[in-house]
Order: sequence, then structure tokens, then C-alpha cells
Amino acid sequence: MDFDEDARVIPDGLAIRRMRRKRGWSRRAFVEAIAEARVRESGIRETISPHLLEHIEEASEPVSYDTLCWIAAGLDCNPMELVRE
Repeated sequence: MDFDEDARVIPDGLAIRRMRRKRGWSRRAFVEAIAEARVRESGIRETISPHLLEHIEEASEPVSYDTLCWIAAGLDCNPMELVRE
């Protein structure tokens, strides 16, 4: 079975916000942490916008699995911990 990395998943926005706040990060600081994690992983500076992060945290907006992986890298956790059940 092939896995589609562009497939949409529904993140657990509250869990993401809780983990971000536990680290004392603003949304902008978290977006920067995601960028730093991406540089460590791929050598390319990529991140999400603070606007998208707001929609994810507030409304659990569906995102690609790749985007969820970026968020998980910023939080240093397994992406599956961030999927809404």
C-alpha cells in the first residue's frame, strides 16, 4: 500500500497549542522552531505561517501529513501524537 504524503490529516490543535505553550513559545517563536528543525533535518529552511498555525490550533484545520511532520519536528515529537482521534 502506498502512502500519500500530501493526504490531509486532522491535527489535534489543542494538543499542539498545549505543547507549544508548555515550552513558553509564542506562535512566531514556534514557527521559528519549526524552521530550525527543518534546517537540521534537510538543510533547507522551511516553515509554516503563523496564520496557518493559528488555524491549526483554533480549528484543527486539516493539513498535509508533511506539514504535520514539520510541526512534530518543531515540537520534537512523533507526528502521530498530534493527530486528532
